[in-house]
Amino acid sequence: MIYLKRALLSVSDKRGLKELACGLRDLGVELWASGGTARHLREGGVEVRALEALTGFTELLGGRVKTLHPHVHAALLARRDDPRQLEELRAQGVEPFDLAVVNLYPFERRVSQGTPPEEAMEWVDIGGEALIRAAAKNFRYVGVVVDPEDYPHLLRELREHGGLREEFSRELAAKAFVHVTRYNAQIARWFSSAVPGPPPILAWASPRRLVLRYGENPHQQGALYGSRPPAQLQGKTLSYVNLLDADAAWGCAQEFERPTAVIVKHATPCGVASGATLAEALERALQADEKSAFGGIIGVNVPLDEETARQIVQRFFEVVIAPDVTDEAREVLLRRTNLRVLKAPSADGSSEEGAQWEVRTTAFGLLAQTPSRRPLTERDLETVTRRTPAEAELRDLLFAWRVVKWAKSNAIVLAKDEQTVGIGAGQVSRVDAVALAVRKAREGQGVEGSVLASDAFFPFRDSVDLAAQAGVRAIAQPGGSVRDEEVIQAANEHGLAMVFTRVREFRH
Repeated sequence: MIYLKRALLSVSDKRGLKELACGLRDLGVELWASGGTARHLREGGVEVRALEALTGFTELLGGRVKTLHPHVHAALLARRDDPRQLEELRAQGVEPFDLAVVNLYPFERRVSQGTPPEEAMEWVDIGGEALIRAAAKNFRYVGVVVDPEDYPHLLRELREHGGLREEFSRELAAKAFVHVTRYNAQIARWFSSAVPGPPPILAWASPRRLVLRYGENPHQQGALYGSRPPAQLQGKTLSYVNLLDADAAWGCAQEFERPTAVIVKHATPCGVASGATLAEALERALQADEKSAFGGIIGVNVPLDEETARQIVQRFFEVVIAPDVTDEAREVLLRRTNLRVLKAPSADGSSEEGAQWEVRTTAFGLLAQTPSRRPLTERDLETVTRRTPAEAELRDLLFAWRVVKWAKSNAIVLAKDEQTVGIGAGQVSRVDAVALAVRKAREGQGVEGSVLASDAFFPFRDSVDLAAQAGVRAIAQPGGSVRDEEVIQAANEHGLAMVFTRVREFRH
């Protein structure tokens, strides 16, 4: 048990500090604080002792040196079960600290706001990190708190047990080491971002945010790490698969400006549509493949309203993710108590690892790549056939291309009037993907007059022949095959319009 007599306070984040200090003072703990922290507490009416009284000097180098002093670190690092170390403290006139409350300069927030490089260096914390590591190393004798959210837990521990149990102190120390590790990862990423190409070391230190219901299968464990988890507004505990599907639905929905609904099954879209309203978009997305939509995940790109919510609760869905949900919609969605409703995190300029690099594990190590965020506009399309796409066909080609980016390779998307009519994904040959998309379309909205987007080039003309025979009128594909001329000739023979995007969008 750690019995608290003296505490050192040195924080950048002042949230809840006054309440903590008052609570510690009421428990008879002697409070010491570094410069800015001491001023903040005194202005709030809490008297503390200045650290200068212990070190014998004021802050140096414009505040760069505040707590880096042997007396401070000896007071944190001394082992209380070692008589020689305690004798050394007495000889130097140093009393031990039993608690360190420390957090670090907001480096990540500052650099995300565009702070110039020379100023950014002033937000690299030196003394604070040294204090945290010293206290955490000595967790059997010193408690360390780095998160203001833990202040109430600390006070409750002290009131209920009269001190800090070793298991509690160990948990705090673990969190402290994560805090400094992630902080250093943020700095490393910032430095690495100025170097062209993949970073020599992948600085990845994200805190665990959610323990999931299970992994990809019920016998596997799962957790979510990162700084931007979605907010779950209702529903059962999330699973690993729920979040994978929600990521695909949300990512695809973000490709569009008009109100758009995306329905995903097994991490690939099965129905996507835009509309004048979100309710219209969802209705059309359901019409695209109503059978596959059962038990699916819905992603939308505008706030979820009451009319759309009424449509959702009439069917079985696992997850809905939106940028926001109106109060009226939330009330309606509560009729489906098991439905997981997620509010997506807003884009905040975060330097979170996932925003810079997509990472996957393999038997050989981690694979990393930059996200595919290349937008495609009408100006990027190169017409390679005798017939040029009509205006409506161009609109639908761009719509289909935005969807095919999110379908598993090999992927084919058929679309008409900003609605998918057939999707063939995850096939081992491209012509099989075309055949699957055509079959799906024939079961639903029909192929006639639709356009086709392919995530990669056609290696043979057979896919074009099949699409034309089914009723497709225009095709978008990257091009780049050794048989491009043969494929273009097939399109010309069938009177199709074909455009090259000159960019591939595989998604494995």
